[in-house]
Amino acid sequence: MTSSTDSAQFPLLKTPSFLKLMAFRLSVIFSYQIVAVVVGWHIYQLTRDPLSLGLIGLAEVVPYICTALFAGYAVDHHSRRFFGAMAGGVLMLNALTLAAVSAGYLPGNPTYWIYGSIVCVGFARAFIGPSFSALFALVIPRSEFGRAAGVGSSIFQIGLVMGPALGGILVGWTTVSVAYLVSAGFAVMAAVAILSIRVVEPPPAESVPVFTSIGQGLRFVFSNQIVLGAQALDMFAVLFGGAVAMLPAFIHDVYHHGPEGLGILRAAPAVGAVIIGIVLARHPLNRHAGKYLLMAVAGFGVSIILFGLTAHFWLAAFLLALSGVFDGISVVLRTTIMQLMTPDAMRGRVSAINGIFIGSSNELGAFESGVSARLMGLVPSVIFGGTMTLAVVAATARLAPRLRRLHLHELH
Repeated sequence: MTSSTDSAQFPLLKTPSFLKLMAFRLSVIFSYQIVAVVVGWHIYQLTRDPLSLGLIGLAEVVPYICTALFAGYAVDHHSRRFFGAMAGGVLMLNALTLAAVSAGYLPGNPTYWIYGSIVCVGFARAFIGPSFSALFALVIPRSEFGRAAGVGSSIFQIGLVMGPALGGILVGWTTVSVAYLVSAGFAVMAAVAILSIRVVEPPPAESVPVFTSIGQGLRFVFSNQIVLGAQALDMFAVLFGGAVAMLPAFIHDVYHHGPEGLGILRAAPAVGAVIIGIVLARHPLNRHAGKYLLMAVAGFGVSIILFGLTAHFWLAAFLLALSGVFDGISVVLRTTIMQLMTPDAMRGRVSAINGIFIGSSNELGAFESGVSARLMGLVPSVIFGGTMTLAVVAATARLAPRLRRLHLHELH
């Protein structure tokens, strides 16, 4: 780990465009995470079936995957800010629909309305990552990408801490409908923040047919061992090692806590990630970055295995926080690698491909966890997932030697 240069060299936290971009990120995460916690609680109360929790992820990931590459193309060829604001508007309408469902204003089976609403979330999410990534590279100089990634990761994880906690508190102290309305308010704030960014957007990428343009992005990723290795590592680790989707079942069946306890456990990984994000913003990793990335994902897998083995609520919270520390290291390193290696004209498309690798793995992981819990039982499914994460690390270390030997200074 190498010390950063003087933070006054480029004052990130005094740059209006960067602050507004971080406000967009924080607001959109609040909106999304409140809904994620409340929907999980809401639908488990209706069904009492762990598989129903996994189906939430499936309902979101299918439209996300179908839309992501086209979203990346749109961001590269049109306004970055517009599509980010549009995503915020969709999240707002989604939250309002869920509030109407919970209040009994919409007829029919409420679970159908919930899953249908989550489908809309998948469409919106497809535009958030590419918009953020493209604007990220416009508001700060290239030399500050590593430090800005640390700040951005901390902001992201603060949202993951406070969003679930706020969602749990709102459900416990008010009603599900109020929680959804608060989520809608944060979605509006996100749209306003991104539209207020003052930055000169570059000319659109060369006009080529949609599928040809998407193919260019795919060829770039799949021909680059470092980018592909980093994305695949996180994708499979999250796919098998994600235990968060099963937390409502753990809360009900293992720890016997209420919605506040669910908020604590959902927030715990982000607590660890915030701490490490702050450290990495001040002291970014440079030498042996590839080895640190592999070790971090391995540590994540071990933490998940230990989480599955404990029946004590606060020890479980600690282990989830520890998993967040390791995941935070992985996120910062992967973000920095992607930003440094991606050509400016391809940022939307590469971010969209990255989103399919990483973002969709959360929802597919939720579905995998639900199916595994149904087949193996709740605790064995989590232990199995953590073990598979360790296997993924071993395979990546062997198959991607350039990633294993990577030093970030080689990419500047």
